[in-house]
Amino acid sequence: MVSDHFGFTGSMVALITPMDSAGQVDKVSLQKLVDYHIASGTSAIVSVGTTGESATLSHDEHVAVVLATLEVADGRIPVIAGTGANATAEAISLTSRFENTGVVGCLSVTPYYNRPSQEGLYLHYKAVAENTDLPQILYNVPSRTGCDLLPSTAARLAKLKNIVAFKEATGNLSRVSQIQELVNDENFILLSGDDISFVDFMQLGGKGVISVTANVAAAEMAQICELAEQGEFLKARSLNNRLMELHHQLFVEPSPTPVKWACRQLGLIADDTLRLPMIPLTQEGQISVDKALKVAGLL
Repeated sequence: MVSDHFGFTGSMVALITPMDSAGQVDKVSLQKLVDYHIASGTSAIVSVGTTGESATLSHDEHVAVVLATLEVADGRIPVIAGTGANATAEAISLTSRFENTGVVGCLSVTPYYNRPSQEGLYLHYKAVAENTDLPQILYNVPSRTGCDLLPSTAARLAKLKNIVAFKEATGNLSRVSQIQELVNDENFILLSGDDISFVDFMQLGGKGVISVTANVAAAEMAQICELAEQGEFLKARSLNNRLMELHHQLFVEPSPTPVKWACRQLGLIADDTLRLPMIPLTQEGQISVDKALKVAGLL
């Protein structure tokens, strides 16, 4: 089992992919975002995960964005590549393209739409792991995929040498102790994928969060994680309470629509363009997100 020295702890951002008005990747804004996260104390960047609009990028674009993020980061912050797919061969192919590039690992979401059995999930991840040396983070978000990677299956997968972490985004805090008990390996890293409950998740033994909110409140999320890691949970909760409305409103419409709009409002990106079928934030959504940004002290 690989230890957490890869940087899979603390506040990791599920980075948006900035696009210009023509829908092409905006490399100037990407540079600005990476510099912002380095200056704010973000622990790692997840490039082209689901928040990075992996579903609407071609494979070549997907790889190009990760490589551009690596280039901009220039070794100053760890970069994790999103590599999940609903076809095992596709996930293997995408993962293989990041071998020897400098990424510190891969975040692999469960196969979506197919709704595989637990055995199917085990064999999927086993096949991916056997075809790469890159550390793998399993990612479970059944509200988006229609597929739930159960603790018992995660425990089986944790026995594979390069499956080192699990991003759990159900918001079900009982999963933390279930996974810990079944895995029984202190080196296996549990990460929250739910901004609303991540402080509780860390108090139960989680090592950090892969966060949407960190896109706009990077310093605050990093500070909360640092406090949690030090056992200062009263202080962590106090700071997090200021962000709670933001945690909620960044999902007032399908993600990443609200967080992209928020990034533009804060001047972090030049344009909040998305690709169809994602559409711009509605007027009602803008009012809600704007209010949450102000409550958080970001505007």
